[in-house]
Amino acid sequence: MTKPIEVRNPRTGKFDYVIIPPPSKLLVQQCKRTRRAQVRWQQLGLEGRIEALQQWKQAILSGRDRLTEALVNDTGRLSVSVLEIDSFFSSIDRWCRLAPELLQESAKNTAIPFIALQQTSVPYPLVGIISPWNFPLLLSTIDTIPALLAGCAVIVKPSEIAPRFVAPLITALNAVPKLHDVLTFVEGAGTTGSILIENVDLVCFTGSVATGRKVAEAAAKRFIPAFLELGGKDPAIVLESANLELATSAILWGSVVNTGQSCLSIERIYVAESIFEKFYHQLVAKAHRLGLAYPTIESGEIGPIIAERQAAIISDHLLDAVEKGAVIHCGGVVEDLGGGWWCRPTVLTQVNHSMKVMTEETFGPIMPVMPFSTVEQAVSLANDSIYGLSAAVFASEAEALEIAQQIDAGAISINDAGLTAMIHEGEKNAFKFSSLGGSRMGAAALKRFMRKKAILIKTNATNDPWWFENGE
Repeated sequence: MTKPIEVRNPRTGKFDYVIIPPPSKLLVQQCKRTRRAQVRWQQLGLEGRIEALQQWKQAILSGRDRLTEALVNDTGRLSVSVLEIDSFFSSIDRWCRLAPELLQESAKNTAIPFIALQQTSVPYPLVGIISPWNFPLLLSTIDTIPALLAGCAVIVKPSEIAPRFVAPLITALNAVPKLHDVLTFVEGAGTTGSILIENVDLVCFTGSVATGRKVAEAAAKRFIPAFLELGGKDPAIVLESANLELATSAILWGSVVNTGQSCLSIERIYVAESIFEKFYHQLVAKAHRLGLAYPTIESGEIGPIIAERQAAIISDHLLDAVEKGAVIHCGGVVEDLGGGWWCRPTVLTQVNHSMKVMTEETFGPIMPVMPFSTVEQAVSLANDSIYGLSAAVFASEAEALEIAQQIDAGAISINDAGLTAMIHEGEKNAFKFSSLGGSRMGAAALKRFMRKKAILIKTNATNDPWWFENGE
């Protein structure tokens, strides 16, 4: 009998929800059943798969209030939860619209006149998805939807920290029999994820570098593909030519949205010396306007810290920075309010790369601001990281584009922040320890789940092999 896992409410600190991981034997059997069902799912054809996904969407819409309530209880925030649900529905529609063109098979001639090529592909039978707690719904489905449309069966293991959203999705799945057999959610912690990896044909993981490394090693032992989206320490560079009103607003949003609990958050800011003081004073003034979503969820913009262990990391980074000479201009404390952990938007100066807040992923509404004297220094500082997920540059367009080419990151927002979270057309591969495998954006996001096959067809009537005809 597996041990139940108690789940903490991030607003109250109370453990008010319980999940029971499936026994190892039961999970293995579930993987086998789901893989067998994939054959019928693939035979259903793309039109049938699109119809099933749209039926699931409608079933979820009919119980949207229940999903919203569950997601709010998972994360302690309201407006971002509403946005997350809307993005999920938009993702279904977008992939259903794009899939017919992306999955078209093609025939073409080859370099040998009488040999034709038919390019086809087949889906990986069973995909395992292990998702994190910061955007529970969105990051558990961002890979699930294209994988299903490609013809794969999918098993999702969401984070044990934020699993409540799963129940409304399963209820809606019960109304769509064709999808129910090929989409499964399993609840559990690391052990459940490890068993899942041992029984799937492809794995997608979103989370920390440390856990991602274990996932990659486990997948490599089985010779199955692993697509990893890992941590970030995203830099923003602000040049003298930047619009400071725009830059401060965008960087503030990019740093504190979802309480900074995003791998795409701006976590370090480099500003030209000539505008440094003006910039951080303006940033501090805007940060002061944002309040905590406490005592009610509508009281302010900044929600609680979802994972209790993350509160300890944020506190540690702030203490380390202050001990090494950093100056805090606003925020700066992790507060216990009503049993939940909270942190107001925090701006720091007098920071440097000896501090954890400039080098390790903080995952909170923390904005360390550091001056630079030359563009070369700014680029060097931005690239001084084990991460390379995304970045932002604020400057005249020509200057910003030139700098963007020099930054070691997969996506660069020009005169804005976090655009890759909203613009899904651009394919990207993060640098260094921030990812492994193909892009989860653009056309490649769907094609990752297909194995390509080249069928070579001899088109003339001769019985001789082609090399005989060429005199070999």
